[in-house]
Amino acid sequence: MQVEDAAIPAVKIVTPKKHGDARGFFSEVYSRWSWDNAGLEFTFVQDNHSFSATPGTLRGLHFQTPPFAQAKLVRVIRGGILDVAVDIRRSSSTFGKHVAVELSAQNWRQLLIPIGFAHGFLTLEPNVEVLYKVTAPYSPEHDRGLAWDDPDIGIEWRAPAGGPVLSDKDRRWPPLKEALELFE
Repeated sequence: MQVEDAAIPAVKIVTPKKHGDARGFFSEVYSRWSWDNAGLEFTFVQDNHSFSATPGTLRGLHFQTPPFAQAKLVRVIRGGILDVAVDIRRSSSTFGKHVAVELSAQNWRQLLIPIGFAHGFLTLEPNVEVLYKVTAPYSPEHDRGLAWDDPDIGIEWRAPAGGPVLSDKDRRWPPLKEALELFE
């Protein structure tokens, strides 16, 4: 397993080893033992699976507040996404900055997003499937988000000309400067 710091070092790009032969491939995509040895001590409690049929589908920017705040390990098993993490830790020197990493079934990379970050992704192809592990279960009462198009964050989403496909909920999130519940 290869672990690299992203542009914000708290966010990690994790690339598991992939062993291939004439039959196909095998990959240990997560091993608690390997992670502990790499200093990545997270306890994941839930796996989520997302399917998006249309290219340009945007999910995010989401986070949960304590005590249900979540770290996430995101990977793509079909297609490709632009995966984004925004630092929402008020005391951080990178507060309001973001990391954008392309993840795909081809490049086999995963993004590890710690607690204190909002997360979202844009699908780059049709029929994208994303799997992600989280360190706390979903809690509707603690579910929060930020405006995907907040100019103060300045994410270059590469959305299609007509704009991304969004849920009604994702259209209504406030910009960062109006978000009341962030991390200290």
